[in-house]
Amino acid sequence: MKKDYPRPQLKRETWQSLDGVWQFAFDDDNIGKKDKWFTRHDLPNATSIQVPFCVQSEQSGIQDTKDRPILWYYRSFQFDAQSQRVMLNFGAVDYKSEVYINGNHVHTNTGGNVPFSVEITDFIQSDKANHLHVRVTDDMHDIEIPRGKQYWKEEGESIFYTRTSGIWQTVWLERLPETHIKKLKIIPDILSNSVKIGYYITQHSTCEIETTITFKGETVSTSSKRVDEDYYEAVHYLGKLNDQGDNRFWSPEYPHLYDVSIRLKNGKTTDHVTSYFGMRKISIENGQVMLNNRPYMMRLVLDQGYYPKTLMTAPSDEALIQDIKLTKAMGFNGVRKHQKIEEERYLYYADHYGLLVWEEMPSVYKFSSKSMRNLIHEWSRVIERDYNHPSIVAWVPINESWGVPNLISSQREVHFLESMYHLTKAKDDTRLVVSNDGWEHGSTDLLTIHDYAADYDELKARYQSLDTTLSSMPGNRMLLNKGFAYQGAPILITEFGGISFQNGNQEGWGYSNATNGKDFEARLKAVFDALYESPIVQGVCYTQLTDIEQEINGLLTETREPKIPLETIKKIVENHT
Repeated sequence: MKKDYPRPQLKRETWQSLDGVWQFAFDDDNIGKKDKWFTRHDLPNATSIQVPFCVQSEQSGIQDTKDRPILWYYRSFQFDAQSQRVMLNFGAVDYKSEVYINGNHVHTNTGGNVPFSVEITDFIQSDKANHLHVRVTDDMHDIEIPRGKQYWKEEGESIFYTRTSGIWQTVWLERLPETHIKKLKIIPDILSNSVKIGYYITQHSTCEIETTITFKGETVSTSSKRVDEDYYEAVHYLGKLNDQGDNRFWSPEYPHLYDVSIRLKNGKTTDHVTSYFGMRKISIENGQVMLNNRPYMMRLVLDQGYYPKTLMTAPSDEALIQDIKLTKAMGFNGVRKHQKIEEERYLYYADHYGLLVWEEMPSVYKFSSKSMRNLIHEWSRVIERDYNHPSIVAWVPINESWGVPNLISSQREVHFLESMYHLTKAKDDTRLVVSNDGWEHGSTDLLTIHDYAADYDELKARYQSLDTTLSSMPGNRMLLNKGFAYQGAPILITEFGGISFQNGNQEGWGYSNATNGKDFEARLKAVFDALYESPIVQGVCYTQLTDIEQEINGLLTETREPKIPLETIKKIVENHT
């Protein structure tokens, strides 16, 4: 069970984890609501489940992959409200969840990739047993919901994996005062060495906001302001930059972070939260990717975030840290999180250890009014949740035309693709946005290409010039949609390699097949060298970090064992430097 605070960028001291053993029951006949299971303390035919692991996972204790779309969870808890507001928080529940407290329906949430919170103050009794029921509906056949790599069949195959149903991220309680901070929006400006903070406040009375910013224990900014509105914005200057070159900017090489302490006061402290930020700028200047105003080569690896016994849920914080450390040990400076919205603690460790993150929305697989609504609904919440993380440098709302399969012939789909790009830029104009990663781009900040050619000469010839690149059609797909011309966007190869190598008992497939460790090393070197020797390629993303179920094209096995020495991989990945 995770014991670290689940929301590290808006952290309080008083909280209580509800992870652990819950009662669990399937409701195959859909009778639970009619028979008022939400009032029962013994679910019919109940078994135990280990939250926050999904029912399909071994770690949950259930490990059932059949089509059983209605799930019930139950547990009791005690929590002293102390005359404050009590919030019940869910990291993520897939897909639709209905929450009951002491027999009362208190909330319905739709969306399997994003957190939600429910105020339960008026429904609980302090220092007495309270009863929590969660009814979850997850239709495995619904391809109009954002599901990413979760398969709509009972067993994974091809590029799809075992799906995730029910509670799959942490559940927790916390106390909040009447006047409290709901969220922060933090916008660094490296040019002026300042940071703008937007304070969103649940306002019940005039209060004083006291902000202290420190860097490596040294106070660099303090301020105090009396406010009586629910939103306040302030610019905090962080002092002079160090003449010796330690300019305190955040990068994978130097992941400098500032700590923030914020108190709301009305005579005495009513709310206290801590947060952090990095002074980091990602931009494009004259067709060049820039990090903190300097040219930067992104060396990414595709990371799907699956684990053999726990599927999409990391078994522990240590597992999250291990993935980041292994990624960096192989010479990569970032990851493209593929078709998955990670829990916030992964981003917390990426911020602290120094790892670039491309965050990508799980795809739908049918274009419709419903799927458009579902994508916009969840994607907007994703951007809002993760806006403050310095590790995130790019947003990817659509991948490989999944969910918009007819861009060549459907102007409606083109309009939707364009709307996702512009919606993302409107919500966050400080990061790069890739409209449709892989091919068939519309408006986009980066021209990203998926190319699994295994031959050095073929890759070398394709990317030897701008003309040969733009005229190519890897995967028999156009790089740009009809009506869109190349506007000078930086070119990155964001899927390539995928070399399969069976190193252990796991069998499966990949895009080219290595017979032994030496062959694997030679094939790996060939595809990296061909792209690094290109005069136009500004970044790469290798497929992929680990083996997953039927795929054996990872640099690591499912259990995170390197297939060849880490130092050998690092030498290949960093060959261009």
